[in-house]
Amino acid sequence: MQETPFFLSVGHLLPFTMSDSNSTDFTNPTTFILLGIPGLEAGHIWISIPFCTMYAIAILGNFTILFIVKTEPSLHGPMYYFLCMLAVTDLVLSTSIVPKMLSIFWFYSREINFSACLTQMYFILSFFLIQSGILVAMAFDRYVAICDPLRHSTILTNTVVAKIFLAVVLRGIMLILPYPFLARRWPYCRTNIIPNTYCEHIAVVKLACTDISISSYYSLSVAFLVIGMDVFFITVSYTQILRAIFSLPTKEARLKTFGTCGSHLCVILAFYIPHLFAALTQRFGQNVVLYLRVLMANMYLLVPPMLNPIIYGAKTQQIWDRLLQLFANKVT
Repeated sequence: MQETPFFLSVGHLLPFTMSDSNSTDFTNPTTFILLGIPGLEAGHIWISIPFCTMYAIAILGNFTILFIVKTEPSLHGPMYYFLCMLAVTDLVLSTSIVPKMLSIFWFYSREINFSACLTQMYFILSFFLIQSGILVAMAFDRYVAICDPLRHSTILTNTVVAKIFLAVVLRGIMLILPYPFLARRWPYCRTNIIPNTYCEHIAVVKLACTDISISSYYSLSVAFLVIGMDVFFITVSYTQILRAIFSLPTKEARLKTFGTCGSHLCVILAFYIPHLFAALTQRFGQNVVLYLRVLMANMYLLVPPMLNPIIYGAKTQQIWDRLLQLFANKVT
């Protein structure tokens, strides 16, 4: 059954004239028009302030993490290598959307080339999947460190860490490749207007004037099977970790051991919960105001990159100590 194009249900919110759109053929569109946040156009300048602030914090925080780990030999271990991988994915995810978003808010630069739109979509989805895989690897690292600490250095060698990273990257690259290829083959008609600040997959393919069941089913399969399996493995790892922690003889030992994985738990929650709300709102929240859906779709890509370095900086003693040492050296 053919899906109703998304713009038909929100056409009254679009600030563009669409009187002639029914006679316009966009079968091979050269550009798309990104509206920003429909319904809040008058407040784009003010909305840009928190988004720009979050992006600045994400850039500064993640580059700081990378610099500290690189310059501190005592941090050259699996946990911190995974943390650096997480920082890189955070930088790519936030940079994939914020510069274009700010150009819409500040300079009304709403056009985006069709190929650039699909490229942006690919980078967002693939690095999101890569980051999910890195969180699984970090959960495995914490499981080995707590449940089998004597073998941690022999199980997670530098070679094994590199292989895990390669597998995670290849998984993200290969599984997301069908998204832009399928989106490119669909015929687009009536409009090339995307009611969002970036080329979100579902917002793009819903502009097609054909049955997009293949794209829809594939994206749902990736969401439920791949992301679902990642969440399952993380849950299993932390179930075993918590069992090991609660079996420790003293409260002090339990708190100290739990502190070594507390930051990772916070990062997991900051990553998956906003994405869950955004996905549910996008697919099933048709009664939710459009601008709230667009804001949620942006927040799940911006909040984790901002929070991750803050969480690890505050909860990881070695990083905090090194950061204080750097500031102390600059002051003296």
